[in-house]
Amino acid sequence: MLRYLLFLLLPFQLLSQNRYQDRVYDAVDSSTYEYAVKDKESLKLDLYQPSGDTLSQRPVMVFIHGGGFSIGARDEAEMVRLSRNAAQRGYVVASISYRLTRKGKGFGCTTPSEDKIKAFKDAGEDLLDALCFLDDHQEDFKINMEQLILGGSSAGAEAMLSVAYNKELFFKGEEKYNSIKPAAVAGLAGAVLDIDLITEQNAVPGIFFHGTKDPLVPYGSASHHYCSDEKPGFLILHGSKTLAGRLKELDSSFFLYSVKDAGHDIFEITDKQLQLIFDFMHTVVIKGESLQSEVTE
Repeated sequence: MLRYLLFLLLPFQLLSQNRYQDRVYDAVDSSTYEYAVKDKESLKLDLYQPSGDTLSQRPVMVFIHGGGFSIGARDEAEMVRLSRNAAQRGYVVASISYRLTRKGKGFGCTTPSEDKIKAFKDAGEDLLDALCFLDDHQEDFKINMEQLILGGSSAGAEAMLSVAYNKELFFKGEEKYNSIKPAAVAGLAGAVLDIDLITEQNAVPGIFFHGTKDPLVPYGSASHHYCSDEKPGFLILHGSKTLAGRLKELDSSFFLYSVKDAGHDIFEITDKQLQLIFDFMHTVVIKGESLQSEVTE
């Protein structure tokens, strides 16, 4: 009798878990693809999928690592952890490489602002080319690019936020990127160059994590690295607080997670914070509902 009751309860236990919100798969398959070659460099992405999944139209998450456009890798431990965690919830996940154009060159107040802007553009271009590769292989990878979620930290967040919110600034007139439209973003310590380019047409929902005393990428609106206007690297950026405020003005969904008195290094995201990301995406992307929320840790 006991064995029979357990058998009856099992389906209800499985139904109590929400795909895309909870871990519903144990095993994850991964494979690597070259999506472009630039400056003789092979740019690749690691694709993670829930093992044994039979769905053919799955939302896709694309992660882009941080590192000041000079270090970092798509397969570093934290990126693998995030990618596998998302795949266990039913997403198809791509963690991408991109050109590290500031390697050995610095990215502070002595770096001319035009060089910083070029780094944003080059990384954003690589991200867009990776997204075009995924778009061309939707059937092969069983993904739905209308449910595209972009995630990144620091430099990676700046690149992906530029693609989401400032694409007109960097890639106006480049028709090959016209079809790439994310459904939502998740940024850690990121910022954009032009807050006014966020309009009702591109104000996609976003969840943002940021230290309130970040000395490099401003939490609100300020100069990158807080460089004075006399320095070559003076460049105004608009961080998570300003981004959330803009989305609020435009009545778009957002979740601002402020880490009080924290600096720039908030990239090892906790399981609790990770769950907030998946809960947010489940609400606004999967269910199509609205959400506006702010939390200070």
